[in-house]
Amino acid sequence: MIKSELIHPELLCSLAKCGHKTQVLIADSNYSVITNAPRQATVIYLNLTPGVIPATLILEKILTSINVEKAVLMAYPSDFINTIESEYRQILPENCPIEYLPRQDFYNQVKSDQTLLVIASGEQRRFGNLLLTIAPVL
Repeated sequence: MIKSELIHPELLCSLAKCGHKTQVLIADSNYSVITNAPRQATVIYLNLTPGVIPATLILEKILTSINVEKAVLMAYPSDFINTIESEYRQILPENCPIEYLPRQDFYNQVKSDQTLLVIASGEQRRFGNLLLTIAPVL
């Protein structure tokens, strides 16, 4: 039996296949994981029901298994209060930069060959998609 906070077999296997510069997307429940991800990416569905499992919990647990070099969020309107962004900042390592890309640029970045894993969450908050770049093991 695995003695860690992350015990999902397919998720562990997929993370183990990721190397430095590999990208992992934690997708909110509005994201089209089939049309806006590369065909070779493994898609893991953790979206049991709306609101379950939240993207923040997924981030918290996968950070027990990987190091993150940078994070990318989809840019959002200036009048939008993005509550999930502040939660991501609390969970991500202090030295992890966050980049913001316009919607189409974000989709194009996710669709790159560097994205090997897409995790579909039940996250309901808008602009909750988080693209992580794996850092080397220190």
